[in-house]
Amino acid sequence: MAERDWAEWHLEYDEPGSLLSRRLERVQGHLRAELDRAPAGDIRLISLCAGQGRDVIGVLAGHPRRDDVRARLVELDERNVAVARQSAQAAGLDGVEVVQADAGTTDVCVGAVPAQIVVACGIFGNISDDDVRATVAALPSLSAPGALVLWTRHRKPPDLTPAIRSWFGAAGFREEAFDSSPDGFMTVGAQRLTGPPAVLVPGQRLFKFVCR
Repeated sequence: MAERDWAEWHLEYDEPGSLLSRRLERVQGHLRAELDRAPAGDIRLISLCAGQGRDVIGVLAGHPRRDDVRARLVELDERNVAVARQSAQAAGLDGVEVVQADAGTTDVCVGAVPAQIVVACGIFGNISDDDVRATVAALPSLSAPGALVLWTRHRKPPDLTPAIRSWFGAAGFREEAFDSSPDGFMTVGAQRLTGPPAVLVPGQRLFKFVCR
């Protein structure tokens, strides 16, 4: 597996106009809109490979539904976990749990799913095509009825996004948005589960990072 400094990787988020900062803006926009339209009551959220939690914590910190959200953020890098925990604590987000673990196995989801919101950003561009397909196929087992799944992927040749979108359809999802950056390189997708949820299978390996 290729080595990458995942804490240093986050520095691009702080560069105005960078791909990561633009991706963050779009992901947060979809998440904010989903919270706005969520019915009254608790909202379960799970974020896989959550990094420093910017996708989720950056929205919850100032959202009126913040206290309704029960979120589990799963991240392997201990430095990013520390940053995420500090950020959640500083924002007073008692409902946010940051777990240091491998998000590529279903075991990390036990007790946090079925979730109304599943964040799978920063994953599909770093794993094999077969693992992308397997992960999409397993997402109904992480999802509550009508759940929203947010995902991202680059469009380096060969562009896998058409296949990913078709795999979501086959798994029982309806596409609500597919945002592409002006240069066509970065994409953010939003998929709504319209088919039946599935039962979570503990111990299932979904993906392994190859950092391509």
